[in-house]
Amino acid sequence: MNVKEYMAELGQQARIASRAIAKADTSIKNRALLAMADAIDAAREQLVAANAKDLAQGRVNGLDDAMLDRLELKQSQMDTMIEGLRQVAALPDPIGAITDMNYLPSGIQVGKMRVPLGVVGIIYESRPNVTVEAASLCLKSGNATILRGGSEAIHSNTAVAECIQAGLKVAGLPANTVQVVKTTDREAVGELITMPEYVDVIVPRGGKGLIERVSRDAKVMVIKHLDGVCHVYIDDDADKSKAINVAINAKTHRYGTCNTMETLLVHEARAGDILEELAEQFQALGVELRGCEKTREWLPSIQAATEADWETEYLGPILSIKLVSDMDEAIEHINRYGSHHTDSIITENYSLARRFLREVDSSSVMVNASTRFADGFEYGLGAEIGISTDKIHARGPVGLEGLTSQKYVVLGDGHVRQ
Repeated sequence: MNVKEYMAELGQQARIASRAIAKADTSIKNRALLAMADAIDAAREQLVAANAKDLAQGRVNGLDDAMLDRLELKQSQMDTMIEGLRQVAALPDPIGAITDMNYLPSGIQVGKMRVPLGVVGIIYESRPNVTVEAASLCLKSGNATILRGGSEAIHSNTAVAECIQAGLKVAGLPANTVQVVKTTDREAVGELITMPEYVDVIVPRGGKGLIERVSRDAKVMVIKHLDGVCHVYIDDDADKSKAINVAINAKTHRYGTCNTMETLLVHEARAGDILEELAEQFQALGVELRGCEKTREWLPSIQAATEADWETEYLGPILSIKLVSDMDEAIEHINRYGSHHTDSIITENYSLARRFLREVDSSSVMVNASTRFADGFEYGLGAEIGISTDKIHARGPVGLEGLTSQKYVVLGDGHVRQ
């Protein structure tokens, strides 16, 4: 069987399974999730052994330390996977919820019911724990899923998939509700994203190259974001202590995440008050600073920022700084160079904060808070499948509700249209 035939078979099986999982009771789905957690707990040794094969092959293939770190499946990560499954089981089930039910003049009642999307294809790199996260969210939201992990994690993902299958079996759900692609052939990705007859939505989780390819070539809806060029703007009316704490946290809490600040905007009236102190703290933490001409008048030792810096997601200890004359210039910069991911203002001026919330065109906009809060868990979603910077269907962290749609429901009692 060639790759095209193999992927078509997975798609057919997923479509059939999607009809069964869509009508599964919440208790059955929760039973499967808890059984998956038990299966992972019981299979720790097998998971470590499978992961060791991937790590060994990764070293042979020359994977760098950062990639190997993402690939490694530690005991603590297994604990997190198990806890994550139990948390998703405890979340409210969105499927079947009816909202906005109203009587209309004709006498009928019209409302909206939340329903699954159908079949979700997820493409991701490195981290084996994504296999569990993706499977659990798709299952709880009533979707079948096809998971295509990176070739570097094939043994780990296959071993995790066996635990998932065991959980589905305990709950009496079709094994094909969650399928992990077992071929490492890159052609599989091309097939998965061009099967609209079997797949309803694609979620790519990986580097910019992967997401650009999927966005360009997919024939089904894609939930994605390309970059996380996030900003913090320190306004003229900012509290100094809040500004420094938020800026330091937004950049240095973690460098390699999509909600990390990459550009700091500072009202020029606050340059003398705050810029040097911020620079000292950033440099003490090993952050390389790059600044505009005005910034370098205050911090002459830092590197000059180029036009490319303003639109770069560094994912590392580098920060661009720009002084702006007012909030209008800050908003113009964000909307021009940002990636519509997450942006924050630090201010004590309520009116300016409200304007910032309205006028910044991003999926998450914040007041006096670190951009690092842009996360499904921090937003109370329990977990997330990813973050979307699209404007249609899902925007921001995508949790259970983001993996569902709505349909209109009408209740009548023999009503006919006059």
